[in-house]
Amino acid sequence: MRKFYFLFIFVVFLIVNVVGQDAIDLSNVEIPVIEDDRSNRKITHKGFSLSYNYDWKIPNWVAYELTDVEVAGEVPRHDKFKPDPMVPKNVTAVTDDYKHSGYDRGHMAPAADMKWDEQVMKESFYLSNICPQNPNLNGGAWKDLEEQVRDLASQKGNIFVVCGPIVNNTDKTIGINKVVVPQAFFKVLLQEENGELHAIGFIYENISGRKPMSTYARTIDEVEELTNINFFPSLPDEIEEKIEAEVDFSKWTVKKQ
Repeated sequence: MRKFYFLFIFVVFLIVNVVGQDAIDLSNVEIPVIEDDRSNRKITHKGFSLSYNYDWKIPNWVAYELTDVEVAGEVPRHDKFKPDPMVPKNVTAVTDDYKHSGYDRGHMAPAADMKWDEQVMKESFYLSNICPQNPNLNGGAWKDLEEQVRDLASQKGNIFVVCGPIVNNTDKTIGINKVVVPQAFFKVLLQEENGELHAIGFIYENISGRKPMSTYARTIDEVEELTNINFFPSLPDEIEEKIEAEVDFSKWTVKKQ
């Protein structure tokens, strides 16, 4: 009997140590790393972090974690766009830059993801979180993806989101402050389900059109190649390499209520 007792203790010890070794720290996992020499001013707000580009007058990326509790928030939409107080006045966009431009003030971190706190809702309308976006895209395919992300967080748990513009050239600008118009937008997602991490990327050209969401899906590796941004760099290399080479859209579907 004593032999079995020590065997039991030994097995428990092994299980505890294996679980401890496999546990992955996901704190701040959403913060990416820019791998070129563009302007890169990092700013942390209550609900999201971002990298602001002084030259483009738009973010390089915006990143945040979205939870099921946050999705259920009830703070009303703010709708008051204004410059980010953490961005110097001489390098910020202003609301007049977007007037009669033909482009929407497109949120990167959507206001509907920020309903869990009044301050966070107001911060989502800072122009540091905004890009010139085709109106049809903003209210169509891009909005579809935003809603899908909220459904995923609600049904499957916390989801890490990084999104932003893809700028291949800076020829097209709007407004007196010459806010750069992106050629496309990216969004990458990371979520843990049943103890396993999954990731996926999406690329949307900054044009009119509304295709099935799966047609916009890409591997994280592909998005990194297009953006010169390293996503989820804090993950162990073997896990990062595995999940960033996969694109399985079926893992990112939700049950419609």
